[in-house]
Amino acid sequence: MARFAENSRHTPILPGAFFKPGASRPGQADFKAYSPVFKKCSGALLALPLLLGGCAALAPNAPVPAIATTARQYHEAIDLGGRLSVQYQENGRDQAVHGSFGWSQDADRTEVVLRSPLGQTVAAIAVTPQAATLTRAGQPVRSAADVDTLAEQALGWPLPVAGLRRWLQGFTGAARPLPARDDTALTDDGWRIRYDSWQSDGAEPYPKRIDLERQTDSAGTVAIRIVLDSWQPR
Repeated sequence: MARFAENSRHTPILPGAFFKPGASRPGQADFKAYSPVFKKCSGALLALPLLLGGCAALAPNAPVPAIATTARQYHEAIDLGGRLSVQYQENGRDQAVHGSFGWSQDADRTEVVLRSPLGQTVAAIAVTPQAATLTRAGQPVRSAADVDTLAEQALGWPLPVAGLRRWLQGFTGAARPLPARDDTALTDDGWRIRYDSWQSDGAEPYPKRIDLERQTDSAGTVAIRIVLDSWQPR
């Protein structure tokens, strides 16, 4: 497993939900042992098989002025880290989950680690040109030809891994811009992407907060908020 950018903060961000309870693996380096770390969200959000806890909102950093027209480089090889939360519905009930993630990609491989707010690994996804695999605590490794289908079946909500290879860097590919917002786009498969704020490492600007939303048949309206905390091109 490729090295992932470490993230020292695990502050919950937005209402949302995603992982099924069950055990999680504690280290992100070897993913050898899993330990249960799930707990219920309060109020209208019921506990489900998911990853976690606190339902407080994250306050993202102050946005950098919109920079959609600024020249930016797409990095085929990069390590990213941050926080995310997901909202979706299961059996007609709102669900919410919060956690962090590590992301590592190069030209022909993508690796994603989803973690609880306490840092335990909940799921690990690996994508190659041949297949995608998803590993979860105490469960057999699952595989499929299409990573997005695999993630939705395993997690209970859609995680657009294929698109995020570009979206996390502020590129929407064939996305169609929406007329009202310079930093908003609608993809061909129905994801509405909004770049809420940007940041810079001194060399180039990159997204700070990304909001995704899509209407689905299986999970209702799915909303994913991503906050990037680390950015390490290779």
